[in-house]
Amino acid sequence: MTKDVKSKYISLVILGFAFVALLYVTIKAIQIVDKTQIGTSDGVYTNRVTTSQEIHSQALALTKSCKSESCQVQNLLDYVTHIPYKINHFRAHSPQKTIQNNFGDCDDKSNLLISMLHALDKEAYFVLVPHHIFVITPINAQKLSGKKGLWLDEKKYYILESTAEDSRVGFPLHYTLDEISAIVEPFSNEKVAYTKLLYKP
Repeated sequence: MTKDVKSKYISLVILGFAFVALLYVTIKAIQIVDKTQIGTSDGVYTNRVTTSQEIHSQALALTKSCKSESCQVQNLLDYVTHIPYKINHFRAHSPQKTIQNNFGDCDDKSNLLISMLHALDKEAYFVLVPHHIFVITPINAQKLSGKKGLWLDEKKYYILESTAEDSRVGFPLHYTLDEISAIVEPFSNEKVAYTKLLYKP
């Protein structure tokens, strides 16, 4: 094998490896986008939840004096609702960026709230409705039993509205059930399957 042929062979091998590496990176990038985006009737929603230590520490600090689950959830909700509402026309901000900016829209604030709930090992989901998103979570508290909630099959979830200042756990549903386009598990970004959806006490 001549020197020129050997050089061409080595170049082809290097190009082959580069192509395979590029293909791998492209496929991984597509998979990451698939895990953070979900189609809705309004377009594409981008999920920005996080398990960062900063958000975990913030959630613990906000709830350290609580003796009940309802207190924990309300304290997190109070913190998020006191961040000023401001429309973000670009991609949803990360929870850390929302805290840093001290403003956010329903996407930003819901991502922050659900990330803090997750830090406390609380089950919570995004609810996507026309031009809006809110959070639901189950809470075992007798004092809340008279409040209406979304029932997914036989389990009750209370609405958390991150954009209404001083809103309480069990915020009223301002949409019809038909307007709910998806209920989404935040960390897998998969739609929650259910057979029956009700709004009742």
